[in-house]
Amino acid sequence: MQDELKARGAAARVRGILPLFEADEGRAEAFSIEYEGMLFDYAKTHLSREDRDAMVQWAEAAGVATRRDAMFSGQLINETEGRAVLHTALRNPEGGPIEVAGRDVMPEIRDTLARMKRFARRVRAGSFKGAGGEITDVVNIGIGGSHLGPEMTVRAMATFHDGPRCHFLSNVDGADAADILDGLDPRQTLVIVASKSFTTQETMTNAATVRDWMAEVVDDPAAQFVALSSAQDKTAAFGIPPDRVFDFGDYVGGRYSVWGPIGLSLMLAMGPDAFGMFLRGGASMDQHFREAPLAENMPVMLGLVGLWHHQAMGFPTRAMLPYAQRLARLPAYLQQLEMESNGKRVQMDGTPLEMPSGPVVWGEPGTNGQHAFYQLIHQGTQVVPCEFIVAAKGQEPRLTRHHELLLANCFAQSEALMRGRSLDEARALMGEAGHAGDELERQAAHRVFEGGRPSVTLVFDELTPYRLGQLIALYEHRVFVEGVMLGINSFDQWGVELGKELARALEPVLAGEDAAPEKDGSTRALVAYVRDIWRRGG
Repeated sequence: MQDELKARGAAARVRGILPLFEADEGRAEAFSIEYEGMLFDYAKTHLSREDRDAMVQWAEAAGVATRRDAMFSGQLINETEGRAVLHTALRNPEGGPIEVAGRDVMPEIRDTLARMKRFARRVRAGSFKGAGGEITDVVNIGIGGSHLGPEMTVRAMATFHDGPRCHFLSNVDGADAADILDGLDPRQTLVIVASKSFTTQETMTNAATVRDWMAEVVDDPAAQFVALSSAQDKTAAFGIPPDRVFDFGDYVGGRYSVWGPIGLSLMLAMGPDAFGMFLRGGASMDQHFREAPLAENMPVMLGLVGLWHHQAMGFPTRAMLPYAQRLARLPAYLQQLEMESNGKRVQMDGTPLEMPSGPVVWGEPGTNGQHAFYQLIHQGTQVVPCEFIVAAKGQEPRLTRHHELLLANCFAQSEALMRGRSLDEARALMGEAGHAGDELERQAAHRVFEGGRPSVTLVFDELTPYRLGQLIALYEHRVFVEGVMLGINSFDQWGVELGKELARALEPVLAGEDAAPEKDGSTRALVAYVRDIWRRGG
């Protein structure tokens, strides 16, 4: 399959994109999928109809549908950890039984959601008062999926906020804690500690710091703490009672967890009803993913386009470009979702991968990115497939002109990437500008756009809790499809472990308690340099 993919990709590079439109008047319609208020347009790619057919056949042969059904039914598809993968169950509390190891997990999911709603309503209504008489601010302490999911969604849903202000503390760098706590009143602050094991080093260090900060003016700081954790013994030792501990099963991975207790800050910000709409949006995309034929299935085709660009055409990166300021953290969220899930080197059976794994994912919101890195996207020597995300309607009725300009820029960028500007067109422009001879040729060369650069565009009506739920579920399933087709486990993350182990070993070295002769010369020199600065400063 790898050889066929590369051959198809090489032929597509030669052919380009514009000729596909010239040969097929119905291409725009044929290479797009519309589902419930969302349109996915992938016509501006190198995929021909024959290429697409080949990609769909690959998906069929890889068993995407079978693996998908296994996931939704609670089978242990996370084979390296022996776990089910059931973040989808969190967003479908009205669904039927799902058994994991002979136990129906839906009652516990419904119970936890009900407890979250009761607690959120108490905080929002003012009956959970804190030492200061009301909760005005929430500090969510977490890292990875316990941070990126809540932060991204809370920012995205700013229009719908009518609850306490939410802040997000993740970095173990003390500056992060200092900057967030500055200006907050400890008596009016609710603290959420999000760590399934309640041992995550960065999170627990920050939690202890925030508890000390609160203890300066609050007699019982733990009374204003909430834990999102499975380790009730550790949360109790921290001082948090069971009624403020919200658990979720090991069938939910961190980067897929915003649908449950990890999303508590989102529920506090916009209310349980809006959070319910968010869940229903995700469940709607789940239904589409489960029922639509592969060639008409938005998550499947989004995944196939990603594989086409990276594995067939050899483009090493992917730019995520939301033309929505409130989705400013979406690229970082999708970066973790893709790169932690599919950044693997071996297949399920432990043998080396036969083709590249996931691409490097990066991006910024438009139009800011246009004045930062689009130069490389348009004229650089590396081709970067772009994924544009935009809403048809803005969220500020008094600023419709702004949104019209935003849409114009979004659509123009994808057109420019595909169409480009030829040397003859550049010569004509420079001639009109008064250049001639060698100077005309020199100036024209700088204004040539190669074109033939691929992009996809996702358009939806407006950014609501329901649409945000659809959007996140769409990309979760895209990652799933890519992982199945590559033959890897998208639901473990062993690559993050080694660095954490070595960091724990380095703590006593930095403290001077261990000379660490087994460390390499570079690491010992770096430690010695820092310790020397400490000595001279002390």
